[in-house]
Amino acid sequence: GIRDSSVTGVQTCALPISIDKLRALRLEGMIAALEEQRRQNDIGRLDFEERLGLLVERQWLWKTNRALAARLQRAQLKISASLEDIDYRHPRGLKRAQVDQLRLNDWVGQHRACLITGPTGCGKTHLACALGHQACRDGYGTLYYYAPKLFRDLQTAQVDGSLQKRLKLFSRTELLIVDDLGLAAASAKQYRDLLEILDDRIGHGATLVTSQFPVNRWHELMGDATVADALLDRLVHQAYRIELKGESMRKTRSQGAEQTPPNPSDTGTGA
Repeated sequence: GIRDSSVTGVQTCALPISIDKLRALRLEGMIAALEEQRRQNDIGRLDFEERLGLLVERQWLWKTNRALAARLQRAQLKISASLEDIDYRHPRGLKRAQVDQLRLNDWVGQHRACLITGPTGCGKTHLACALGHQACRDGYGTLYYYAPKLFRDLQTAQVDGSLQKRLKLFSRTELLIVDDLGLAAASAKQYRDLLEILDDRIGHGATLVTSQFPVNRWHELMGDATVADALLDRLVHQAYRIELKGESMRKTRSQGAEQTPPNPSDTGTGA
């Protein structure tokens, strides 16, 4: 209705907030918060700015969570992992201080590399995906690729004419994860394509590579010494190195499960 201000004598119109207009502005978080406020009997105890602050905060959280979900979807991480879930008890040489340093993501902002090497099952992929998830949480565009699939996609892109478009995508990605380099045989041409990707990323993006093979054996993988030297020069220089060791975590956990005696309550028998 129309109200008459006793102070100014100016007539003002108290208009209800239009949900449709908020939705047209894509303020979904604010809509949810507003509907909650309308259901709260004691909301009138808060003044205008306090209520508005709650609406704005909810909209900010909604927008932030939506952006994170979009980054994670584009990243296509192989597994859902987070740094908070990392197991430091397994004797594989992983130090909490190393992970805490990488958690800050200064290395991503500085466009550096991170190399994670170690035998099968020691948790390289889990760690790589956890670091990728953290990068997404901190606002960095991330893209995960299983190395054999990366080489197949590059080969297909060369055939169908989309290679330049694909290379442009890689160059714009803030963190590129190449998982299990050397797991499957690749030609010298495919490693030259990888070299081109890394060349385009110098000064523009960070790269994380995992491999079962230690860095000193990468020349054997690539066959072409010139390409291998160039790749190592772009990856190893100023790179963070994590060298894992020990038995497969999957094997150890499986053996532990087999050795654990059954719980009597699970079998329906007494002690």
